[in-house]
Amino acid sequence: MNDTLDILDEVEEILAPTQKMGVTYFLGVLILVILFLAAVFPKIYLQNQIYYKSREISKLKREYDALKEENRLIKSKVETIRFKNQILDTLF
Repeated sequence: MNDTLDILDEVEEILAPTQKMGVTYFLGVLILVILFLAAVFPKIYLQNQIYYKSREISKLKREYDALKEENRLIKSKVETIRFKNQILDTLF
């Protein structure tokens, strides 16, 4: 019986935590979390900025393309009006 109690005591010593989590452990974990966040936040910030700038660029590109097409149509109308005026001038 003594042997089993001795074995149980040894197993309890092995399995039992030898050191409680103290203030130094907490500070170490806190410092690691802060360092991790300091490394990750700039990347997230830059990705967000790139995303929003690309959305603005895309919007401006669509507006530019629309204005270019409108300019082409207006030039075509002006050319048509100019042609009609030249023909009408020669008739009178």
